[in-house]
Amino acid sequence: MPPDSNETGPPSDWRPWERLGELAEAGDAEGLESYLSSLGANDQALALSRLDEEHHTAVLTLLPAEEAAEVLRHLSETQAAELVDALDAADAAAIVQEMSSDEQADLLGDLDDEQAESILLAMPPADAASVRELAAYSDDQAGGLLVREILRFKQSSLVHEVITTLSENAEEFRDYDVQYAYLTDDNDKLVGVLPMRNLLFAKRTDPVADIMILDPLSVTASMPLDELRDFFDAHHFLGVPVVDDNHKLLGVVHRNAVDYESTRAAENDFLKSQGIIGGEELRTMPLWQRSKRRLSWLSINILLNIGAAGVIALYQDTLSKVIALAVFLPIISDMSGCSGNQAVAVSMRELSLGLVRPAEMFRVWLQEMSVGLINGSVLGLLVAIVAVIWDGNPYLGLVVGIALCANTLIAVSIGGTVPLLLKRLGFDPAVASGPLLTTVTDMCGFLLVLGMATALLDRLI
Repeated sequence: MPPDSNETGPPSDWRPWERLGELAEAGDAEGLESYLSSLGANDQALALSRLDEEHHTAVLTLLPAEEAAEVLRHLSETQAAELVDALDAADAAAIVQEMSSDEQADLLGDLDDEQAESILLAMPPADAASVRELAAYSDDQAGGLLVREILRFKQSSLVHEVITTLSENAEEFRDYDVQYAYLTDDNDKLVGVLPMRNLLFAKRTDPVADIMILDPLSVTASMPLDELRDFFDAHHFLGVPVVDDNHKLLGVVHRNAVDYESTRAAENDFLKSQGIIGGEELRTMPLWQRSKRRLSWLSINILLNIGAAGVIALYQDTLSKVIALAVFLPIISDMSGCSGNQAVAVSMRELSLGLVRPAEMFRVWLQEMSVGLINGSVLGLLVAIVAVIWDGNPYLGLVVGIALCANTLIAVSIGGTVPLLLKRLGFDPAVASGPLLTTVTDMCGFLLVLGMATALLDRLI
């Protein structure tokens, strides 16, 4: 059993994955289900992530499909895909069918095409066709976030017919969002929204068309995530119907799905900015896969850094004569890089919120230059004072101070505008901004310091 909930945390020797493995080896389906239900969501994720690979399949196949689907909901999408990938197509299909439509599309989208197709072929044709339709949309579109599990009726229905349908299918509808029902015409086009409150207080012989909200707001399936976020911020709805280009009702996208996907997108942007390419990385993933995701960025970065090192090689004579310069090169490089990264962060944030457009590079450049001039002057003065006190040569202070000020201006200019430029060109600014900024600021900083030092070499020796 898990530790007592009154404790501040589990004991250090608590290993729930070992217990899961024992139950899986014994084939104890009832005990496995009971033990998993006694664990919290976080503990379930921990136990399954640490479970030996050979036990993954046993755990999911021993559980009823509905319970297995519930377990997968507690895991990250990457973890869930890893577990399902180990199952045969029939077992995986049974579990997938117990998920909501958006969960189905997300999970199959994280599998390789061959495995996803084999699972779809094992599902009923109608269900598979529905999943394929949603899978055609990306996670950052309304079509990729919608759920089909909604209450929908024809506008010609009567109140008592709707109530009877709800009563007769209560078991199916128990997990639906039942605040609203959605009304369509004979061509399945959205015509109205029916609040359940209106249904409760209406006469049973009334047509639902008389109590519906006519021509409700809706979004298209191709609407991108940032526009969806703006829509919910402006209207404060909990959900909004999604229609295709012919206004046919496809489903509903909920605010919490948009919030979750926005958070996930921000996490992925952060990972990419740190050189983790290809999405979420977990230490339970295959070693070669983790290495490949990191090396793809590191191999490019080392080439860029060789270019920056080449600048130092050009001025090695100057550097050998004025050793003190070597002390300040990393300071100028690092401080300028920090200033540039601040500018990158602001631009990325404003792009994600729609507060700035890629075409506004000149305005952003002017604003960053203003900040860079102030910060660069302050930082340059400080490092110049340190250089003079430490070495006693005012010309050394002049060189490093001017270099830091100028390089800060360059860094914030690049950091502020490059994300907008990359976005405009169709590249991912989260991936390319960091390496490009680091390389340029290093090269410019080294050129400025060593170039000025070479010009003033007689006064520095």
